[in-house]
Amino acid sequence: MNLVDLSWRNMKRNFRLYTIYFISMLVGVVIYFTFSGLMFNEDVVAAIQNKENYKTVIFIASIIVFLFIMFFILYANSFFMKQRKKEFGMYLLYGMKERQVATMVFLETFFLSAISVTSGILIGGLLSKFFGAVLMNLMHYNEEISFSFPLEAIISTIVLFAILIGIITIQSYFSVRRVQLVELFHAQEKREKPFTFSAWMAILSIILIVGSYYTITLGDNTNLWKDYFNETLIATTIALIIGTYLFYRQFSGWLLQKWSQSKKYLSGNNMLWVSSLRFSIRGNTINFTFNSLISAVIIFTVGFIAADYAIKGEVVKKEYPNHLAFSTQDKETQKKIDQIINDSHPIVGHETITGIQTEKISNRNAFYSHPEYYTEEFYLFPESQLNAIVELRGVGEKVDVEGQEAVILSRGIDDPTKYGSNQLEITVLQDETFQIVEKIRYPLLSIPTSPGGKTKPQPSVLVISDEAFANLKTHHALSSFEMYQIKNPKTSNDVSRKVYDIVMKSDDAYYSAYIDMYSLNTESSSLLLFSVAFFAVIALFALGSVIYFKQLREATEEREHYAILRKMGVGDKEIKKIIRKQLVFVFLPPLILGLLHSWFLLYYTVISIVNELPSLTTIIFSVMGLYVLTYIIFYVSSTSIYYKIIDGKNTR
Repeated sequence: MNLVDLSWRNMKRNFRLYTIYFISMLVGVVIYFTFSGLMFNEDVVAAIQNKENYKTVIFIASIIVFLFIMFFILYANSFFMKQRKKEFGMYLLYGMKERQVATMVFLETFFLSAISVTSGILIGGLLSKFFGAVLMNLMHYNEEISFSFPLEAIISTIVLFAILIGIITIQSYFSVRRVQLVELFHAQEKREKPFTFSAWMAILSIILIVGSYYTITLGDNTNLWKDYFNETLIATTIALIIGTYLFYRQFSGWLLQKWSQSKKYLSGNNMLWVSSLRFSIRGNTINFTFNSLISAVIIFTVGFIAADYAIKGEVVKKEYPNHLAFSTQDKETQKKIDQIINDSHPIVGHETITGIQTEKISNRNAFYSHPEYYTEEFYLFPESQLNAIVELRGVGEKVDVEGQEAVILSRGIDDPTKYGSNQLEITVLQDETFQIVEKIRYPLLSIPTSPGGKTKPQPSVLVISDEAFANLKTHHALSSFEMYQIKNPKTSNDVSRKVYDIVMKSDDAYYSAYIDMYSLNTESSSLLLFSVAFFAVIALFALGSVIYFKQLREATEEREHYAILRKMGVGDKEIKKIIRKQLVFVFLPPLILGLLHSWFLLYYTVISIVNELPSLTTIIFSVMGLYVLTYIIFYVSSTSIYYKIIDGKNTR
C-alpha cells in the first residue's frame, strides 16, 4: 500500500472526525468566494453607484474574513494533530519515517482541501444570486442578480487556499516531528485534580457581573458617565471580564462542589457527570470566558451596525425631504426635465418657491451652533410658501408669523428653540431687521448634492411673513426653486444623474436630490452590515467549534473511564444521559452569559435610545437566535460524536 492509498483510507476511516474539519473549510471557502464573487459580479457592480468604494470595502472584508478563516482552520488542524498523536506514534514504531508521515498528512490535507475548495466554489456560485439579492435588498435597489462564477474570484480563492494548505502542511510537519514514541504508551494526558473552590470568590464573580450590568443601565445621562466616562468604561469592562472569568473558575466549580456534598449527588447518575465536570473546570475556564466575552462583542457589534443602518435611512429621509430640488430653468428646459422624471418615476407633487437672496452675513454664531455648515447668504421665503411645501411633503408643521417676525430653519445638528421674549434680531438687505421668534428643524432647501456624493453648505433660510416678503420683492431680485415629490425615489439614481447634468450647466445653480445621499449612506452602511453579518456567522461558528473540539478531546481521554463503567454494568442509555447532562453544563453557561452580556450592552446603549425603530429589536433578536441555533447544533453534534468516540465501535 502506497502513501496515497493510505491517506485515502485514513480519510474514510476517520470520516466522522474529519466532518467538522471539512465543514469548517467548506464554510470558509463559500463565504470567501461569496465576497470575492460579489466584487466581480457584473449585475451587482452595475447597480452600485460608488463602485470604487464598493470594491475597496468588499476587498478589505474578504481579506479579513480569509484571515479569520485561516486562524480558525489552523486551530482545527492543531486539534486533529493532537488527536492523532497515538496514530503517528504507531506509524513511527512500524518503521515509517517522519518525512513519510508528514507526506501522508499533506496528501490527506490536499484531498480534503481540494474537495472543500471545489465544493465551496460551486456552492458559493449557486448562492451568489441569493447573497447578491440580499445586498440589493439592503440597499433598496431593484436590480436582478444572476448566478455568477467570476474567473477572478475563482483564481483568488484557489490561490489563497493553496497558501493556506501550505501553512497547514508546515504546521502538520512540525506536529509530526514533535511526536515521541513514548507517547504511544502515554497518549492520554494526565487527568487534572479537582481543586477546592472559594465561596467568597464565587460571590465576588456575581457581584462584579451584576455591578457591571447596573453601571451599564445607568446610561450616559448620569454624572458617573458624564464626568468620568473613560474611567467608568474601563472599570466596567475590567469588572465584566474578571467577573466572567471568576464565574467559570470559581462560581460554577463552587456549585458543582456543593452539589457533590449534597444527598442528591449519590442518586441516579449525578455522581458520574458532576465529578467529570469538576475535573475539567480548570481546562475549560479560559475557553468559556473568551467565548462569552467575544460572543457578546460580536452580537453587540452586529446590533450596533444594524441600528446605524436603520438610523441612516431615517436621517437621510429627514434631512433630504425633497426627492428632487433645483434652481428653476427656462420653460423649454423645465419641460424636458419633467419628461425625464415622468418617464421612469411619475411626479406626485410639484411646487415652485420664490425667495430673495441676501448679502453675506459673516457673524451667524447666534443663529447656528455650527455656522460653517450653512451658507453665509440667507434666503428669505414667505410663510405661505413654506406652508405649501409642508402640505406637499405631508411632514412638518406650518408656521404663522406677523410683521417683522421670522423663523430660522436649521438641520439636525441644531436644536429647535423658541426664543419667547428673548428674541434674536437679524439685519438683512442692508436695513431690514427681523425678530427671530423660533428656530425649527426643517430643511426647506436641503444640502446641495451631486450623484457622486459630494455636498456643499446648506442654504441658510429665513421664513418671514407674507406682508414683509411682498414689500421686499419689488425692490430685490428673486430666486426660484423647483420642488418635486416622485414615486419610488429610492430607485431614482438615473433620473438624478440626468437632471443634475442639465441643471449644473450653470455654475451657481442649486441642486439637491434625496437619492444622492440615500445611495451614498445606504450603500456604505449596507456593505458594512452585510460584511459584519458574514463575519459574525463565521465567528459564532468558530467559537462554538472551540468548545466542540475541546469536548471531542476530552471524549478521547475519557474513553477508558467509560469502558470501566460499562464493565460495572452501566448501559448505553445511561451513558448517553450522562453525556447529555455533562455537555449541557458545558454549552449552556457560555450561551446564557454571552446573551446576557450582549443584551445589556445593546439595550441600554442602542435599543433604549433608538426606540422609534421597532425593526431594530427584530434584527437583534434574529442575531441572538442565530447564536442560540449555532450552539444547539454544536450541542446535538457533540453529544452524538462524544458517545461514538467513547463507544469505540466507530473509531479506529
